[in-house]
Parts: sequence; structure tokens; C-alpha cells
Amino acid sequence: MNERDPIRLIAIRETPLSVDEVFAAIGDDAAGGTALFAGTVRDHDGHAEGAAVTSLAYSAHPTAEAQLRRVAERVAADFPVRALAAVHRVGDLAIGDLAVVVAVACAHRGEAFAASRRLIDDLKHEVPIWKHQTFTDGTNEWVGAGT
Repeated sequence: MNERDPIRLIAIRETPLSVDEVFAAIGDDAAGGTALFAGTVRDHDGHAEGAAVTSLAYSAHPTAEAQLRRVAERVAADFPVRALAAVHRVGDLAIGDLAVVVAVACAHRGEAFAASRRLIDDLKHEVPIWKHQTFTDGTNEWVGAGT
């Protein structure tokens, strides 16, 4: 691992996310493998039998960014991470908008894939961010950390 902090970017934002910003943040000359995951808002829900989504908003607990940093620190401790970044959007999002972008750079691709998978999975399960979806039939649901 390099001597610099491998956690290069952690944020929860109301403004649009950028894959380019996240990719640039994890640049490391010693990394041979970079894995980047971008989660986008889809037009249907995966939990409600594919119900069509008309609108979506994310909200976060005030401690969410600190919790995201703890998740990132754990991933950096468990894998040979050279660089890591994670950003999540809050507020109203449209179909196709980026909701979350995570990236990990490691010496080798297998390590990068495994670390990025753990990062997004732990983020989704542990960071207190909630999604409020409205469906075409007028119903709505909340989905959040731990669901």
C-alpha cells in the first residue's frame, strides 16, 4: 500500500455525480487494476415485482458520510487498496441519473474487483441512505440501508 491515504474521495452530494471525477481521484501509478461501479436510476423497481417508477428521491442521515468513510476504511484495511473513492447522490433524481459511483484501484484486477464489490455491497447495506420511489399506479415505497 502507498504511504498516502488510499481513501481519496468520500462524499454524499445533492449535485450530479461524475464518473470522470471518481476515476481521476483514484489514479495511482502502481495500480494495475481499477474497478469502477456506477449505479443509475432505472425506470422500474427490482423489489416491487418490476413496478414502473415515475420519480425517485434519496435522503441520508446526517451521519451517512461518516458511515461511508468507515465502510471505505474497512475495505481499504481488508484488501490491498492503492486508492478508493465513493460518492452517493441525494435529492430528486431522474431516470438515468447517476445515484452512486464507487471505484477501487489495486495492483491487480482481481483485488480491485473484490474490493469494489465489497465497497458497493457494504455501502448499500450499512450506510443510512434511503430511496423514496413513486410508481405509475400512485403508490410509493421507502427502501434503505439494511433492506
